Amino acid sequence: MRCCWLWIASAAFGLQPMQDPITIQNDQAPLLSVNRAEFALPALPLADPDKLDRLLRDVEARVYQAPRNATIGPSGGIVPEQPGRRLDRSAFTDRFYAAYFGQGPAFLDVPFSPLYPKVDAELLATIREKPIGHYVTYFNPGNKNRAHNIKLAAQTINNYVVFPSESFSFNRIVGVRTRNRGYLRAPVIVRGEMAEDIGGGICQVSSTLFNAVDRAGLQILARYSHSRHVPYVPPGRDATVSWGGPDFAFRNPYNQPILIRALASGGRMFVSIYSSDVVNYKPREVPGMSKRLPEEIRADSGDEARESSR
Repeated sequence: MRCCWLWIASAAFGLQPMQDPITIQNDQAPLLSVNRAEFALPALPLADPDKLDRLLRDVEARVYQAPRNATIGPSGGIVPEQPGRRLDRSAFTDRFYAAYFGQGPAFLDVPFSPLYPKVDAELLATIREKPIGHYVTYFNPGNKNRAHNIKLAAQTINNYVVFPSESFSFNRIVGVRTRNRGYLRAPVIVRGEMAEDIGGGICQVSSTLFNAVDRAGLQILARYSHSRHVPYVPPGRDATVSWGGPDFAFRNPYNQPILIRALASGGRMFVSIYSSDVVNYKPREVPGMSKRLPEEIRADSGDEARESSR
């Protein structure tokens, strides 16, 4: 409403924007500078709404700070959450028009709206108490590329919280597996044949997660098996994933959030599922994996041609 009155006042008094700049500041530091004349509509004492909208989107992208959930650190302590912030578009628009119809150079401080994380330290402390499912698989740490990919994917799903009635998608959470995101070439199964591709090995992470989730009694929404047997889980207990292809997904049907804890270290891939003491859960029986390193990945040489697939 205030913006409309500024427009009316400008038309009534015949004010025309000058060439003087408007300096937009982020925490009192210059962010960018625009000239009033760049926003003027021909023969009208009004700002071009399309150009203002583009400015809003530009400023919004520059100043956005995502909130950070509380996490459990490497030593087991809780790392507190950090709030984020985003542009307050309405307040910015008001301030822009006040500067636009003012006289001389103007300075506009960016107004913000707070963004709060979903998981704070108090919630995390509550849902780390009760283990409701776990699983362990084994891999050859001598295969450096594959071990690296497993560790990277495990770090991505570690500390993830799934709230009641929410679903978890492995592909959505882990994201695209590319070299730019740190993934390396390692063996995969493609149409039943061994091959190499970026991100080879992460199916061991999704398969370990599947067995831990199934043991915790969570609702499986999507799971697909490889086209040939993989040695790191019992037959029929794998969960193949591929960006743009098969996904592993589950839903939390319980009355409490669940916490995923994942770690790849020393040739072992661990996944544990936790919740609060008051969770009402129904665990399922899931066959465990032998601690013996699978035959085809026993070699110490790290020969990728003999290593297991994604």
